Amino acid sequence: MAGVVAVGSAVLDRVYALSNLPERDGGAFVRDDEERAGGVAANVACALAALDHDTGVVSRIGRDDAGDRVLASLDEWGVDASGVRRGDDATSYCLILRGPDGDRMIVAGGDSVPGLRLTDGDRDRLRDADCVFTSAYAPDEVVRDLVAMREHGELSALAFDLAGPLSELDGRGATPEAIDEVAATADLFVTNEVAARSYLGSEPETAARELQSAGAARVAVTVGVDGAFLADGSGVERVPAVDAAVVDTTGAGDAFTAALAHAWLLGDADKTRAGRVAAAAAAQNCTGKGARGALATREDLE
Repeated sequence: MAGVVAVGSAVLDRVYALSNLPERDGGAFVRDDEERAGGVAANVACALAALDHDTGVVSRIGRDDAGDRVLASLDEWGVDASGVRRGDDATSYCLILRGPDGDRMIVAGGDSVPGLRLTDGDRDRLRDADCVFTSAYAPDEVVRDLVAMREHGELSALAFDLAGPLSELDGRGATPEAIDEVAATADLFVTNEVAARSYLGSEPETAARELQSAGAARVAVTVGVDGAFLADGSGVERVPAVDAAVVDTTGAGDAFTAALAHAWLLGDADKTRAGRVAAAAAAQNCTGKGARGALATREDLE
């Protein structure tokens, strides 16, 4: 298919609205709870679908009710789920603890996504795409395969989100060696400041420069309410965040990544314009509950 194929996590989010985010050895009270479909790859695909891109997901879920909900949500957003396979493992999930101000903590589990491997059919689908997206939450073997395909000219473009600190990825996602390979190859490399500090030991602006110097054509290092640092061959620029009435910050980074790919990688915007578009998309998504609570459309971003 033409368009964008996102490879990696399609999961069920179990969201708990808490009285407070607990400190170490502390506690909290659950004021509300609900379940929604999530996962970085699925969220990015849905956000790009909201921006009128043809999108698909390559992932792995279980033969359970959670897997049914994941598929139903992709269908709701018009995302092609023909690359989502079902196995005997339980569908992977995220426990999302949301504080009263919309800030959150996320804990992941489940074995369906770690069991994902690319098939020949997946590779054909990826070769036909205008862009392939993945994250460090995809299995190490999958990330390495995608890098090799990009290096051999089999992929038109590769976008990557580091997503989490190295300790969170251990035994689950991309290894530091695979991330090194992505940094040397990616057409778009996105990370948040916590993940960048874990991987490089550098502050955000320095990390943006280092990733661009490593070979990534376009780099974004997000710093929450302080915006993001964007880098390409012309240098580094800081783009401010956009104010919003925050309900839930879950999925803000995925909305940012999708809009950045839309404007900077798939579109013709320069990094200043692309950063502003991405910041606006992230802010809008924070005004609704859940990772896909208020995804931006093209009309919103114009």
